[in-house]
Amino acid sequence: MTNASTLVRAARKSRRLTQAQLAERARVDQGGISRSENGRDADFSTISRLLAGSGYRLYSAPSTRDDAATVAAEIRLRLSTGDKDRALRALLQLNDNLVAERGLVRGILTIAEPESTRVAVWDAAIAGLVAWRLNEAGLPLPDWTQAPSRFLRTPTTLGVDPADPTPPLDEVPSEFAERGVLAWRDTFASI
Repeated sequence: MTNASTLVRAARKSRRLTQAQLAERARVDQGGISRSENGRDADFSTISRLLAGSGYRLYSAPSTRDDAATVAAEIRLRLSTGDKDRALRALLQLNDNLVAERGLVRGILTIAEPESTRVAVWDAAIAGLVAWRLNEAGLPLPDWTQAPSRFLRTPTTLGVDPADPTPPLDEVPSEFAERGVLAWRDTFASI
């Protein structure tokens, strides 16, 4: 489940708005937006107003699972400390979250555009994973999965274990391969 700060920040950034621009649209002070994005002002009416100022509405879905935006924030945190193993665990958890949900709820977990992890291959991997799991359910892809920044020019592995061999393309989900992410399909098999 997305926390309010991630949701507000993702909504604002997906519309390419600064905090000042959103403040003007939502008729709140810029400090209120900053507090909301930092998790200090999570009042429902404030969050709803900020989302409306970004051009979104707040809906709820029957799920306790984290969405792609929340997982991307976790991956960014893990990568910033050099912990690729935990970053991979977070990506695998997103996979499990998507596989566990059906229909519209699966799609809802992917709507909010994740902020960049600050590592291009991981951003592409998140988009590839979301595209893979939505395609298998016949659900439409959110626009952010098709952004040029979610595609690599040179095929790359996640680099979690240098001893791990590079998978051949027939062992990589096509949604990963087309984004230039070389990850073993078996990595995402739930156990």
